[in-house]
Amino acid sequence: MAGLKAGSPTPQALTVHGKSRVLEVVFSDGAAFRIPFELMRVYSPSAEVKGHGPGQEVLQTGKRDVALEGLEPIGNYAVKPTFSDGHDTGIFTWEYLYELGQQEAALWAQYESRLADAGVDRDAPMAPKGHDHGGGACGSH
Repeated sequence: MAGLKAGSPTPQALTVHGKSRVLEVVFSDGAAFRIPFELMRVYSPSAEVKGHGPGQEVLQTGKRDVALEGLEPIGNYAVKPTFSDGHDTGIFTWEYLYELGQQEAALWAQYESRLADAGVDRDAPMAPKGHDHGGGACGSH
């Protein structure tokens, strides 16, 4: 199974909670996480968000109210969400969902730090596509 290490926890249940905007994932090791859609969106593993290498990350803003419109299974190792802002290119492996759930507090802190460094808040509209320097938003951490 691509994307899985031997013995890695696998989801036993995935529940989309539209009203509270969280994806609830219960893993085979007993861990259970309620991952906010916003966190998934701003940490999407897509090239559009992560870039193609270190320092090319694109700071995501204006995603507080993003909804999950679809969740497509990818083989037996991942899901591909479709978000209400049209983003649908991130493939979330079970391992990555586990990491998002396990490290949620640290990831929020990192996101807030990146926002502060860029001089924007999380509700600021995204810069137009093709705007490649982002006023420091793409700088290194």
